[in-house]
Amino acid sequence: MSHLKALKLTQAVPVRASADPVQRARDKMISALAEQKQMAEAKISDQPFAPTHVVRRKNAEGQRVEIETLKRIRQGWFSDGSGKVFFAVRYAGKSIDLARDKNAIEVGELSALPAVLNTLIDAVRAGELDTQLLAAAAERGQLLRKAS
Repeated sequence: MSHLKALKLTQAVPVRASADPVQRARDKMISALAEQKQMAEAKISDQPFAPTHVVRRKNAEGQRVEIETLKRIRQGWFSDGSGKVFFAVRYAGKSIDLARDKNAIEVGELSALPAVLNTLIDAVRAGELDTQLLAAAAERGQLLRKAS
């Protein structure tokens, strides 16, 4: 008896994930904000924060190998001269305006930053920053095309 006769054979084609640029920008922004939240929580609790990611490099023999290295993440918050904490949302290599000529959120104290980041993540999921994200990505694309 054939082993293939015991299986249910059919014709099928895999479905490709949609390449929706808006959803891609949202997902990228949400993951960046989640990393900022983890970094802020580690800073508040005086714990080290050392995220890693996998990179592919050539070894001495010329073969490509995967190496886990530390991921460089730019801190999104800063404080002014009086010690008040602000958070600036960065996307596509630059700070984006959340409203007309408003590029930062006044947080107050560092301990309030994770709640502010949760609110930002909810705003991104709801699509409130779609126009700013797409404009920043388009501008970044123009800059990259001019450089090459």
